[in-house]
Amino acid sequence: MMQYRSMGLMGGTFDPIHYGHLMLAEQVRCRFELDVICFVPSGDPPHKQDRVTTPKWLRYEMVKLGIEDNPNFTISDLEVRQEAPSYTVETVETFKKLAREDCEIYFITGADQIMALETWQDFRRLLGEITFVGASRPGYQDSELVKEIHRLQDHYSARIEYLEVPALAISSSDIRGRVNRGESIKYLLPGPVEAFIRRKNLYRALD
Repeated sequence: MMQYRSMGLMGGTFDPIHYGHLMLAEQVRCRFELDVICFVPSGDPPHKQDRVTTPKWLRYEMVKLGIEDNPNFTISDLEVRQEAPSYTVETVETFKKLAREDCEIYFITGADQIMALETWQDFRRLLGEITFVGASRPGYQDSELVKEIHRLQDHYSARIEYLEVPALAISSSDIRGRVNRGESIKYLLPGPVEAFIRRKNLYRALD
């Protein structure tokens, strides 16, 4: 059983993980005084069936390399071990079973996902079990996000915290494109992750 009093879960494809992900996780950890942030790379994300993602165990290894220098970060292979599509509600319920009964669990996500929360599998059940942290990202109007958070709070008694993070315009899709075009990705993601991408020849000839 995990003995943390509080923890943050950060899910995603992480294809690849980059400094934007890591900065967000650290900001949330400090702001809410969490014991740990657990990265949960997705196995077969149901919302990304329309595009090919890098094999899940390679994405898992990139996350592992990306967080290795932060003792407050950890990683779970819960979703990458699954053969069927993984849903956040199932992941959260598994963590709740593994954690102390009084452990506070925060789920970290971006503004785009908060705006689409009602499309998530069993979202009502999910809203009743954890606290969401909705982080602003470049390209989103903060006023729209805050308005949606207030609506969800009023309508579903949702526990959603809003967090502004430094506007680093880094995205996994941009990094994949840069690699494909032979451009530099230095300083966009941790060195060990960049070396892994080069070694495995990832993101070449995507189109």
